[in-house]
Amino acid sequence: MRENVRIFHNPRCSKCRLTKGILDDKGIETTVVEYLKTPPNSAELSEILNLLGLEPRELMRKQEAPYKDNNLDDPALSREQLIQAMIDNPILIERPIVINGNKATIGRPPEKVLEIL
Repeated sequence: MRENVRIFHNPRCSKCRLTKGILDDKGIETTVVEYLKTPPNSAELSEILNLLGLEPRELMRKQEAPYKDNNLDDPALSREQLIQAMIDNPILIERPIVINGNKATIGRPPEKVLEIL
């Protein structure tokens, strides 16, 4: 039996909507986390990064104002500081993130979600 799939979703994002549509079309039950309203905490974000095999900066949307405004490109910033920056400014988190059990992917392109189902 397939575990419940979680999607960290922004309803205004076309890639999020397309990825959610793929999951819906496959009949996959999903828990939708609107991460701009309910950002993950430090432990959750650390777990997501581990599942994705990424470092915090690799999950950040570098073109967003908070990235530039907070000098998040500073190499002296620790993993914990970068994770906290994403919690404080969830717009920085790349999306959509889909988690299925112990597998995760970023739905860019949306079809990437099929790799973890």
